[in-house]
Amino acid sequence: MGHTLSDNRHGLVASAAVTIADGYAEREAAKVMMNDARQALDDPTREMTVGADKGYDAQEFVAACLEIKVTPHVAQNKSGRQSAVPEAIAQSAGYAISQQKRKLIEQGFGWAKMVGGMRQVMVRGLKKVDQMFVLTMAAYNLVRMRTLGQIRPLVAQ
Repeated sequence: MGHTLSDNRHGLVASAAVTIADGYAEREAAKVMMNDARQALDDPTREMTVGADKGYDAQEFVAACLEIKVTPHVAQNKSGRQSAVPEAIAQSAGYAISQQKRKLIEQGFGWAKMVGGMRQVMVRGLKKVDQMFVLTMAAYNLVRMRTLGQIRPLVAQ
């Protein structure tokens, strides 16, 4: 199962990993990637948010986010249960923006399947699939940066 952590401003993949699919792989990989991103920041007090779908609306995931000072902008799953996301977070303006921007991450997966050869991998083993996935996401970033450069041309001084 492939996982990515993406910048929601430009849609660039900040981190990518492959894990064995079990019922908890997505949330566990997300916690590791968020922790790595938090440690990479120069300023430990800098605000960080994470946008995610309803599959991440679990008490342990939201608590882990708050513990490392990441605001969980997780889609609320209220179908027959109470959401783990506090209402104060769900009512914020940033939450609404994160819910719109989180769709950018799907573009990377679509590109990886259609162009990057990840729909049917030709290698076996977690380590080899992980290497192929990370390389594919790096290639996606290069394509995405080219597109962003065309949208926002540099101003000559």
